[in-house]
Amino acid sequence: MIADTATAAWVHSAFAWAGMALGAAMWRATLKHQQRGGALAPGNFGVLVGLLMGAALGNKLVFLIERPDVVQAMWRGGALTLPGQSIVGGLLGGLIGVEIAKKLTGQTRSTGDAMVWPIAVGLAIGRVGCFLAGLHDDTYGLPTRAPWGVDFGDGIPRHPTQLYEIAVVLPLGLALHRARFATPGLAFKLFLSGYLLWRFFIEFLKPVPVAWPLGLSGIQWTCVVALAVYLPLTLRAARRTP
Repeated sequence: MIADTATAAWVHSAFAWAGMALGAAMWRATLKHQQRGGALAPGNFGVLVGLLMGAALGNKLVFLIERPDVVQAMWRGGALTLPGQSIVGGLLGGLIGVEIAKKLTGQTRSTGDAMVWPIAVGLAIGRVGCFLAGLHDDTYGLPTRAPWGVDFGDGIPRHPTQLYEIAVVLPLGLALHRARFATPGLAFKLFLSGYLLWRFFIEFLKPVPVAWPLGLSGIQWTCVVALAVYLPLTLRAARRTP
């Protein structure tokens, strides 16, 4: 694991950006394969703008919910930027941004299925950076006696929850990418619902930096609220599939 804080932050950011860049390239390739034009085509460009703006806002907002202590400390110290990021927030914010963009541009077709595999690959690459950052990243797990426990630098074997996530999102994303559902958008709905469920349960294997009601983390409560809204839509779409 990387011991130097500055190096860890650089490596983490490098993998995060690499994951986003590769995911974007894969999304563009999927659009061309489906003969829906490039990313800058009239309808696709609006979706892209909505995705990026929504993901950026959701990213920071959910981190604020998860780590209000860090945000308050930095603001008291005079910091002008909002630190940290949240994958759950990025996904949910991106979803909302895309739906707003589609409303504004008059689009009705589903756009999410083309993003399933790119998102899964991007997440996996980003989690490699989280794993290498070790204790400098808040994604490591609780102490464990399991033989696969990883010492991130403090002499304590911990659950490598970053690797657990890679082992979940890649098979899930690939399976849904290869599936041919009759209902447009179902693959993305299943992916996002599955990821939110996964994040709710895997958070029990991570330290809770700030406890919210019932001892759950901010990420867990975000997942609960999101699933309460989104899971019925997913089940309704699944029932429409022949």
